[in-house]
Amino acid sequence: MSVELQLRNIPFQAQAPVAVYYKGSCVGEGKLDLLVRDRLVVELKAVEALAPVHWVQVRSYLKATRCILGLLINFNVPLLRDAIKRIILTPSPGALGVLGAWPPQ
Repeated sequence: MSVELQLRNIPFQAQAPVAVYYKGSCVGEGKLDLLVRDRLVVELKAVEALAPVHWVQVRSYLKATRCILGLLINFNVPLLRDAIKRIILTPSPGALGVLGAWPPQ
């Protein structure tokens, strides 16, 4: 995936660090598989089947990076197009703030 992004001159970070917070305190650091153009979180898997924990992981990364869009890709399939899942982080009620900006500033 990284090679293809490089060949197409698409800016990305592999293993991009992301701070993990709990109740306002930094409690550790995670690493994104890919962060494309500082806007798209890409999580790569090679598993028998995607599990709910994989979706939660991408949603957590979206919240931590303040990105709205993520891709969850499982390479352990006969046809790759069937294993690309798009995840969109939608605002929860009351999360829009004063001016309705998303993600919240």
